[in-house]
Amino acid sequence: MTNPRFPLRLNVGFLISAAVGFTRDFTFDYDKIRLGDDLTVSDFSGVATFSRTQQGLLLQGTFTLKMILECVRCLDEYMQVVTFSFTDLYAFDKRSLSESNLLVPEDGQIDLAPLLREYALLEVPIQPLCSPDCKGLCQVCGENLNHVDCGHRWGEDASPFADLKGLFD
Repeated sequence: MTNPRFPLRLNVGFLISAAVGFTRDFTFDYDKIRLGDDLTVSDFSGVATFSRTQQGLLLQGTFTLKMILECVRCLDEYMQVVTFSFTDLYAFDKRSLSESNLLVPEDGQIDLAPLLREYALLEVPIQPLCSPDCKGLCQVCGENLNHVDCGHRWGEDASPFADLKGLFD
């Protein structure tokens, strides 16, 4: 059972004394949840599977969530679906540390929020678009061309480099 104040903090202490190979699934399904101080996501669901190994607790996770992003063309906010999977090892001691540097805490309470935040942010597109055919903003007046046709036509002739084009003829 998870703590309602910290729904992503899991008690995995019982896995420490379990036999090698023992596995436990934790399922998540929340309408809205915070992944850190600066990221709130919606429609959060997924499964975290912890397996007892010689070196520590192997975590395999698959999650889906929605987050609000800003389109780089039109600057409108839109809802982006993010799906990610990962595998990490929470080591029992420093000799078994993997490159993620995760250790099983002494109290057996693992908070997945910081880890899930990192993986979710890694899946955000570098240039998020509200749709592939987003028209963006008018270069003359700044109107959102997805909502209104302002009448301005920004063509090759209006380019500040149009005068230089004659130099190559």
